Amino acid sequence: MLEIASPDEANRYRLRTVVLDAGHGGKDIGCSGKSAHEADVALAIILDLGRRIKEGYPGVRVIYTRRTDVFVELDERAAIANRNHADLFISVHCNAGPHASHGTEVWCMGPHKTEANLGVAKRENAVILQEKDYQRRYDGFNPNSPQGNILFSLFQSAYITNSLRLAQRVDRHFRTSVGRSSRGVKQAGFIVLWKSTMPSILVESGFLTNPTEENYLGNKAGQQAIAGGIYRAFREYKHDLEGGPAE
Repeated sequence: MLEIASPDEANRYRLRTVVLDAGHGGKDIGCSGKSAHEADVALAIILDLGRRIKEGYPGVRVIYTRRTDVFVELDERAAIANRNHADLFISVHCNAGPHASHGTEVWCMGPHKTEANLGVAKRENAVILQEKDYQRRYDGFNPNSPQGNILFSLFQSAYITNSLRLAQRVDRHFRTSVGRSSRGVKQAGFIVLWKSTMPSILVESGFLTNPTEENYLGNKAGQQAIAGGIYRAFREYKHDLEGGPAE
């Protein structure tokens, strides 16, 4: 007998499309350790995360901003998500700092609370200096200007609640199931998050400038562990939004 879905079942929200963004790439290698480059590590994590989502949720469309070592402008990364009406945008990066700096960070769009938070946003936003005609494309925004970053970071997305919901789950899994040191969930003004019109997070998976973390992130097992933590958070987030019986 053919079963007809109830109106509630038919109208229930479904997370159908996720865009996965590996930071940097091509002429922009990002930050580096002694041998590992941010662009390569981020891509490895993103590809593994995409594989997990496809296997776990065949009905979810997974779109990548890049699948190879190519340069993609920041606004184009967000535009890919917007054009495909994505329900979620996840960007993965690696961090840089003094040798002793360590730990993961999960970022959402919002006002920065410290100079350190502003510094991370400035470093990631500085990618636009490698893009053609960046002043026109980003409405005169100068990533080297503290004033510009401060004003930019005040932008509040309509999606901040769900962005924070996912970010908190990613952070919890990094600390528990993955067993990584965490620097917490933070907010600052990232161009790639500002331009996206859906819940969005940016993951700093660790410090390549820390030899121990570089060794971890440069290793396939470490990359898979980070991807696994993000995937488990994605799974919880999807179930929370959709409701219904646990999968």
